[in-house]
Amino acid sequence: MIRIDQAAGPLDVEQALASAGAAAYGWRIDSDELVWSGNVASVLDVDLAHVASGRAYAQRTEAEKGQSRFEAIVQCDQKDAGAGVPYVTEYAFSRADGTKARIEDSGRWFAGPDGKPIRAQGIVRVIDERHAREQALLRLAKFDPSTGEMNRTHFIDVLGGVLDEATRFRSSCGLLLIAIDHLGRLNEAYGFDVTEQAIAQLAKRMRPKLRGEDSLGRFSGNKFGVILKTCTPDELTIAAERLLSAVRDEPMETSAGPVAVTITIGGVTAPRHARTVPEILNRAQDALKAARARRLGSFAAYRPNVERDARRKENARATDEIVTALNERRIVLAFEPVVAAQTRKTAFYECLMRVNRSDGSIAQANEIIPVAERVGLVRMLDHRVLELVVQELAEAPTLRASVNVSAASTIDPDWWSGLAALLRAHAGVAERLIVEITESVAIQDIDDTRGFVARVKDLGCRIAIDDFGAGYTSFRNLRKLGVDIVKIDGAFVQNVIKSEDDRAFVHTLVDLARRLNLKTVAEWVQGEEAALTLADWGCDYLQGSLIGLASTERPWRAGGAAAAVSA
Repeated sequence: MIRIDQAAGPLDVEQALASAGAAAYGWRIDSDELVWSGNVASVLDVDLAHVASGRAYAQRTEAEKGQSRFEAIVQCDQKDAGAGVPYVTEYAFSRADGTKARIEDSGRWFAGPDGKPIRAQGIVRVIDERHAREQALLRLAKFDPSTGEMNRTHFIDVLGGVLDEATRFRSSCGLLLIAIDHLGRLNEAYGFDVTEQAIAQLAKRMRPKLRGEDSLGRFSGNKFGVILKTCTPDELTIAAERLLSAVRDEPMETSAGPVAVTITIGGVTAPRHARTVPEILNRAQDALKAARARRLGSFAAYRPNVERDARRKENARATDEIVTALNERRIVLAFEPVVAAQTRKTAFYECLMRVNRSDGSIAQANEIIPVAERVGLVRMLDHRVLELVVQELAEAPTLRASVNVSAASTIDPDWWSGLAALLRAHAGVAERLIVEITESVAIQDIDDTRGFVARVKDLGCRIAIDDFGAGYTSFRNLRKLGVDIVKIDGAFVQNVIKSEDDRAFVHTLVDLARRLNLKTVAEWVQGEEAALTLADWGCDYLQGSLIGLASTERPWRAGGAAAAVSA
C-alpha cells in the first residue's frame, strides 16, 4: 500500500519537473505542432514562441555526435505495436543568451495508420553537470593528467587509425619515440613533483614544433610519442631534429628553478618498415635503443636488422615450444650419478632437465635454459623440475638428489613458497635434497645469496655451489655463504693430468675446501688416472663420463639403492 501524505498538498507536476531541471512536451509530427509544459521557459531559458514547432526547436539544437529528436524517431527501425516506441538521445540546446545547455531527451513515439511516427511525447532534462562529469571522466580515460596530452591507450588507438589510413591510401606515416634522458637522476636530484613539472613543460615545449595534423602523447613515465601523418623518411628526421633542438635550447622552468632536460629519439616510417601497430612500436623502440647506444641526445631512424629479426622469431618459437612442453607435461628428468671418490659408490644423482620435443627428439638443458632465461620462462621451468625431483625423492626413500636453480628463482618468492609447500607435503625429503646454484649467481650479490643459502638450509636441504672456479668468489666469501658442497668447474678438472696450472688450482681448491669443512665434487672426470689423483688429494666425490652419463633411466628402481652422502 502506498501512503500519501495529505499535508504535503496535491502534487504539482510542473514544479516537480522544474525541480529536476526538466520539462514535458507533446509533438504532433504530422502538423509539426510542439506543445510544452508551462515550465519550459524557466527550464530551457527561452521564449515559448521560439520552440512552438518541431522545426523551430530543431534550429536551436546541435546533435554533435548524438542524434536529434527527429533522427531518433524517424530513423528508428522498430515498429509500434500499440504501446509506442521508446527513444533517448542527447544534444546541445542554444539558450536565449547564446549559452548552450546539454539536454537529455527521452520519450515514446506513436505510429499512425500507415505505421510511420505521427506523434511523440516525452521529457527534456538539462544535464549540464552530468555531462561535465562524463566529459571529465572521458578526458581522464584518454589524456595524461600531468601533461594534458594523449595517454598511452588513446595514443595507440590514434596510431592504429593513422597507420590504417596510410596503408589504405598508399601514403606514409611516421612514429617518433622520445625518451627523457636520466629521469632517475632528475627524480633523485629534484624530487618527483619537480620532475613531473619538467615533463609537463617538455610537452608544452614540443607541442608547437608539430604540424597541425600530428599527434603527441605520453607513451610511458619517461617517454613521449609523436605520430606524423603523411611523413617521408626525410620529414621524420627533420621533425626529430626540430624537437631535439627545442628541448636542449633552454632548461625547463619549475618551482625549484630551471631544470635541464635532454631527450633521445628513435623513429620509424610505416608501412614501409612496419605494417601493424605492434611492429611500428617495436621498431620505434629498436631505433630508440640504437640512438641511446650511439649517444644520448641524438636521433636514430629504424634500420632493418636481419639477425635481430631472426633472433626474435626464434625467441617466439622457443617461447611457444617451452610453454607447450610445460602444458603437455613433456619436461622430464635425466639422472647423472655422483660417486664417492674412494669407494665409487653412488652418493647422489644430479637431476638434469630434458624436454621431449613434439617430433620425438630430446632437447638438453643447455639448449633450453639460455633461451628460457632470455624470454623470462626459466622460473616456470625451475618450478616444474623441482616438482619432478621432489616426486622422485618421495617415491624412492633411499634416493638422494641435487637440482639446479637459476638466478631468477633464487629471488622469486613463488619459488620459495613452492619449495616450502612441497617439502611440507613430503616429510623426509628435505634432508635428501641438495640445491645447486652456480658460482656466477653467488657472486652477483653475496648478501642476497647468503640469505638464499640460509633459507634453503632452514628448510632442511643442503646447498652446493656449481661450476666453482669459473667466477671470482674468494674463499672468504665462500665461508661467509655457509654452503655445504663445492662442485669444481669441469673446465679445470678435464685437463688435471696434463696441465700443471689446472693441477695446482684443483689441488689447492680441494685442500682449502677440506680445511673449511666443505665437501668437494670434481666435475667432468674423464679418465681413471684423473679419478685416482683426485681421490689421493682428498676430493670427496666424482662426476663425469668416467662415472656415468645422464640418463632418464632410474637405476635405483632396478635394485641399486642410492647411498647416503656422508655428513
